[in-house]
Order: sequence, then structure tokens, then C-alpha cells
Amino acid sequence: MGFDGDQESGTKLPNKSILRYNSPLVQVSLIGLVCFCCPGMFNALSGMGGGGQVDPTAANNANTALYTTFAIFGVLGGGIYNILGPRLTLAAGCSTYVLYAGSFLYYNHYQHQTFAIVAGGILGVGAGLLWAGEGAIMTSYPPPHRKGTYISIFWSIFNMGGVIGGLIPFFLNYHRSEAASVNDATYIGFMCFMAAGTLLSLAILPPSQVVRDDGTHCSNIKYSKVSTEATEIVKLFLNWKMLLIVPAAWASNFFYSYQFNNVNGVLFNLRTRGLNNVFYWGAQMLGSVGIGWVLDFSFKSRKMRGFVGIGIVAVLGTAIWGGGLANQLRYSHNNLPPKLDFKDSGSDFGGPFVLYFSYGLLDAMFQSSVYWVIGALADDSEILSRYVGFYKGVQSAGAAIAWQVDTHKVPLLSQLIVNWSLTTVSYPLLIVLVMLAVKDDHKIEERVSNESAKTDSVTEGTTKPV
Repeated sequence: MGFDGDQESGTKLPNKSILRYNSPLVQVSLIGLVCFCCPGMFNALSGMGGGGQVDPTAANNANTALYTTFAIFGVLGGGIYNILGPRLTLAAGCSTYVLYAGSFLYYNHYQHQTFAIVAGGILGVGAGLLWAGEGAIMTSYPPPHRKGTYISIFWSIFNMGGVIGGLIPFFLNYHRSEAASVNDATYIGFMCFMAAGTLLSLAILPPSQVVRDDGTHCSNIKYSKVSTEATEIVKLFLNWKMLLIVPAAWASNFFYSYQFNNVNGVLFNLRTRGLNNVFYWGAQMLGSVGIGWVLDFSFKSRKMRGFVGIGIVAVLGTAIWGGGLANQLRYSHNNLPPKLDFKDSGSDFGGPFVLYFSYGLLDAMFQSSVYWVIGALADDSEILSRYVGFYKGVQSAGAAIAWQVDTHKVPLLSQLIVNWSLTTVSYPLLIVLVMLAVKDDHKIEERVSNESAKTDSVTEGTTKPV
């Protein structure tokens, strides 16, 4: 599929308005809104602990099914995106979120977990498609020297979904201080947002139609073939760059079951868990903006920005997990503390609340750094969709195991130590990847200029799009 639009001059610049529908900023913002409505609301639901239920078993099993299929379709998702394009890929993925939230509405009445588990498996397929498309858009549409900024814009919009999603159960269950499970209206509210996200995904443009302010197109490609994508996906498992990302990918969702179920879910009552999620996902917005600035503006050298950014995340991560260890030593599965309430628990509420807030801050900084590194490895949306798909596949495989770890009541201290260790191992490997594979800005500009020159030579003498 070639790009559309006026091709009479290979050097014609687009309308300079930052609100152009076909600008990278608008398109990244739109995918942020899609994720605000779908995975953002899913995150708020998961962050309640046990999917908002008193017994987390159904949610844990549903999440295991979800991340098992996600691990497969996360890897395949990049290839599917390259074949179908963004609109079909994203719409198909978003539609599965509505079914998942509806399964917990059903569970609220009948306590049968089969529907939730099946819906979780279907959501894993959809999430693989959505996140592969999202990752390709977020890493390939922005200008090469502003990828950190655009990642932070996306992450802020996306996590506003978690903030709003946290307010839904907080307000709807505010006067139910002794309640154990959320009410029906909470799940219905989530489903409405998810349905809106499905419709909004149809507004996303393919990369060939997105034009940067300097006149360059994000990509000028025909959609791929199944055989080509199958070959390229297999090659990912032998790609040394992807192998260096594996620990970070595995760690990046592995800690959610611990944080959601065994910090927020164990330590706080229902209405306070909703309030905590507002701040957890709000902290993600702050973290993504902060690390985005470091990765784009802190130093002239792109490599140096990468080194400094990863170093900051490593230091902050060590401090936060250290605080988590101090908190975890106070309780276990067999010695659970009384539930904390934001109004009634006084100063006892402060420490665990700050810890949970900090976990959200670290999550955004950690994942934004990984996305920045992936985005720095290439500029082509075909390649980046495969890279992000691989990242999401490995990430989901780790998450599938993590939810079963929690279901089998592995000691909480052991869960914390494994999470801390996985993130710690990731930092030096990401440093090595930046050192060996990330090019500085002036080399990128030379490459883009050469590619533009080749494109101009092809378009001269023809009146049709390539």
C-alpha cells in the first residue's frame, strides 16, 4: 500500500499546524486515547486486586489465560500488523477488552470463573494485536530525535485511563467501606470506555499517510505477506538485540501480580484501593514525562542520554524495591495486617501509600526506557512492529507465570526478591544494547537524508504514488 496525498513534489512540505490530522503528534495522541479507553481501563480493573473481587483466584486464572495467549500473539502481532495495517489490527484488538470486563460483570452474579478464563484467553489475542500496533505507531511515527517525548505523551494519555478508571470504583463504592467486591456499575463503566476505544481505533492512519513537519513520511511501504512475516518473526529469536531485551521484557509485567494483589489488594480496603490506583497511574504519567525529558533533552549525545536515563531508573528502582522489602517484612500470607482505609487509618496509611505510588512511578520510567531503546534501534514501522511484538510476547509470557505464582501462594518475600532481581539484571544489558546498537543523532540525520534522496530519485518522472 503506497502513501496517499499530493505527490507532485517530493520536497513539498505539509501544513505546519501541530493539530494536522496526519501529524505524528495527533496520531500518537489518538493511539494514546485508544489505550486510555481499553488497556487503561483494564489496568484500573486489575489494579483493584483480584479484578475487584474478594477472592483473586478467578482473576488470577483469567490473567494466566490472557498472558499465555498474549505471549503468542504478542510475537505474532507485529507480523499481523504489517499484513492488515493499523485500523483492522487495532479495532480487532480493542473489541476483546469489552468482553473481558463483561465476564467479571457475569462473575459478580454467578461466581462461575469459566467465562472469565475464556474471555481472558480471547483478550490475550486482542491485546497482542493492540500492543503490537501501538508499539509500531509510538516508536516509528515520531521524529527520531523526539521519540522519548512522544513516548511520554503516549504514556501520559494512556495512564490517564488508569487514573479515571481508578476514580470509577472509588466513587461508585465510596460508601461501601466494608464491601469486598465492586458493584455492577463499576464493570459497566469500564465496558462503556472500552467500547468507545474500539470505535476510536478506526481513526488511526497507516504510516504511509503520516507526514512529519519536515515533509518526510513515516514509512513508504506495501503491506507485507504472511510468508515474509513468518520468516522475520523466527529471525527475532536469533537477533542479539532482542535477546538483550529479554530480561527487561520478562520483568516489565512480572511485578504486576505482586503489586496489585499483594500490596494494594492485601493492605487496603476496597474504596482505598480505587483511590490508590488514581495515584499509581498518575505517578506513571509523572514518571514517563520525567524520563522522556532525560532521554530526549538531557545531553547532546543520544547514547549519553540513554546511559543517563537507564542509570537514573536503576538507582530509583533500587531505592523503591528496597522500600518494598522493608514493607514486606511486616506481613506474609499467614500473617496479614488489618486493611488500611485512607480516612480511618491515620499515619499507618502513609508509608504503604507512598510505596504503591512509587511502584507506579518506577513502572513508567522502566517501560518508557525500554520503549525508547527499542525505538532507537530502527525507524521503519515494519521492523519496529516486529521488535515491539517480540517485547510484548516475552513480557506476556512472564506475566502468565507471575499470575500463577500468586495463585499458588508463593511466599510474598520470594515474589518481591524475584521481581527486584529481574529488574536489576535488566539495567546492564540495556546499557550494553545502547552502547552497541544505538546511533547518535547526527548519524541518524545522515541516514534519513540518504533515504530521502533515494525516494526523490524514484519519484522523479512518475505521476503516481510509489
